[in-house]
Amino acid sequence: MNQEQQIRDIIFSAGGVARTADFNAAGFANYTVADMCKQGMIVRVRNGYYSLPKEDQQEASVIARLYSDGIVCMDSALFYYGYSDKTPLEWHLSFKRTVTRSRFKTDYPPVRCYMVQESIFELGATTGDWSGVSLNVYDRERTICDCFKRRSQMDSEMFAKAVNAYAVDDKKNLANLSRYAKKLRVYQQVTNLMEVLLNG
Repeated sequence: MNQEQQIRDIIFSAGGVARTADFNAAGFANYTVADMCKQGMIVRVRNGYYSLPKEDQQEASVIARLYSDGIVCMDSALFYYGYSDKTPLEWHLSFKRTVTRSRFKTDYPPVRCYMVQESIFELGATTGDWSGVSLNVYDRERTICDCFKRRSQMDSEMFAKAVNAYAVDDKKNLANLSRYAKKLRVYQQVTNLMEVLLNG
């Protein structure tokens, strides 16, 4: 087995992101790992963590490995459900407010974090499939409620497209939308707009 294939195997076996210790266990010294990084054979994600170059690997694998406690939300969730046709430039992820923030200082992939209070963090959480990679993601209803909650921070066109797309989605669950909206304190805004969209 050549070195390039060995490197790929180590990284794939580690779920898309390998630690220095994983390379050490396979017989690679620390200076060899540093050299491979300089040569562009591997990419430093953050201190002690490495992945394959962007074109050779899937960002979702890196997200799953580094941020298993996060939940895909906002722009990334809208894109996942087809409520937005704009590919996000960064991964939008929610975390509990108690997490250590220094871990988000990564070189790759770009991440935008939302700190959420524990009582509503798991509301609407489910799992989604990103080309074979399983990630936590908020369901359609939580995603739409979050859009209302953060409406002032959103592009107005993206907001309008998202709520209109939801309104015509056969998979929508209005009972859950109402329940989440009450817990997230956006019930009146959600109800007013949805009545207009659904009743034409």
